[in-house]
Amino acid sequence: MFLAPARLAWLDALRGPAALAVTLHHAGWTFVPEIWAEVDRRIDVGTWGVFVFFLVSGYIIPASLERKGDLRAFWTGRAFRLLPLLLVACALLLGLALAGVLPVPKGLGDRPAALVVLGNVTMLQELLNLPAVINVTWTLSYEMAFYLMCVALFAVGRSHRSAGIAVALAVPAVPLGLLLPKSVIGGRADLLAASLGLAVVAAIAVTVLGRGAFRTAGAVAGGLLGLALVVLGSRGGTWQGVIILATMFAGTAVYRAEQGTISWRAAIAAVLVVLGCGLPAKDDPAWPPAIVLAFCTFWLAYLLRERTFPAWLPGLGVISFSVYLLHPILLHVLPNLPLYLLVLIPLSVLTYHVVEAPAQRLGRRLAARGPG
Repeated sequence: MFLAPARLAWLDALRGPAALAVTLHHAGWTFVPEIWAEVDRRIDVGTWGVFVFFLVSGYIIPASLERKGDLRAFWTGRAFRLLPLLLVACALLLGLALAGVLPVPKGLGDRPAALVVLGNVTMLQELLNLPAVINVTWTLSYEMAFYLMCVALFAVGRSHRSAGIAVALAVPAVPLGLLLPKSVIGGRADLLAASLGLAVVAAIAVTVLGRGAFRTAGAVAGGLLGLALVVLGSRGGTWQGVIILATMFAGTAVYRAEQGTISWRAAIAAVLVVLGCGLPAKDDPAWPPAIVLAFCTFWLAYLLRERTFPAWLPGLGVISFSVYLLHPILLHVLPNLPLYLLVLIPLSVLTYHVVEAPAQRLGRRLAARGPG
């Protein structure tokens, strides 16, 4: 199995347990609901996992973008990193649903098929209030909004403002959340959802294919669309959605401080502001301990980043995307928790080697060739 370079092993060491936490959260409610209810009322393990993912993305995505220094290469890399396995997993789930093995995803037949495809392929379905083929892909919608904003900031030379952006998102999230407790984009707004989804596609296309001012305009338009979608389209409410964005920029602030772009004082202040504004974002006693633990886990792993981790831990992180996307399918196919855990990891290793790794290699080759 391919492992990340030693300097990035701590990130993979975080991804693996985070993915397992989400899978155990869903498996607990599926196989042992009475026991898991006692766990879940104390700490939301799934929320811990996804917030660790958000912090990791915040740290590494801007670093990846700046290392490439090429917006086309960045979007090519993201597309070949995420879409191949996502499409395979969606096709597998739909095939099993048509065969009667799995239930049809909720609400899938209530909206136009082309619109559902647009939402899921762009990974914006959560923010466009469209049904998801795989329920856990709601997190990818926030990742996409973050990518759009990072690209916009890079295009206008403002990437280094991460700490300020984290604070500027977190503080207004509170009053905005009180004003907009639910998604403004309605569940029947087909034309609006299609227009916004196509606008994002167009912005990315201009960013990838355009030159000079046109490329910058496309990037900025994409960033503004990403922010607007989170503010107006977050199904959990604007407060939670904007705090997720702020969390990712808090992860970026840690990276900026490590690189010496900003002071550690500014980075730590940004992290504390995001945490303080995020704790009351959800009326659930299991939410605050999950958020605090996610930030503490990320910080502990960062402090240990120079240490050598057991090979299985970053190895689990390498296959974490497969673990994350495939586990909802296995929940409906396998009869008990031990068999579920026994099958999930080997299947994820297989899909990593058969789908993810070849697609990533192809993406790197295409990005390296340049526009020609």
